Amino acid sequence: MERIQLIITGRVQGVLFRSSAASEAQKLGLTGWVRNRSDGAVEIVAEGRKESLEELVSWAKAGPDFARVEDVKVAWERATSEFSGFEIRG
Repeated sequence: MERIQLIITGRVQGVLFRSSAASEAQKLGLTGWVRNRSDGAVEIVAEGRKESLEELVSWAKAGPDFARVEDVKVAWERATSEFSGFEIRG
């Protein structure tokens, strides 16, 4: 088990990024959360198998259809197993 934190910038709010990210994470069997940040970015914290997390990173670099991703910052961390599912936060 691994954990990542992603900060995605660009036109990523108001384009269904959070719901699309949650669907992708659930499809990949990941746990964690996604939220909009006050600075206009989207943040994702996810835990799961390294291969699945790498697939989420690849997905985030494109995002959903109406998003325009400029940058994805990735920080790998030690998993805490604190999540039971994947949720959208405010």
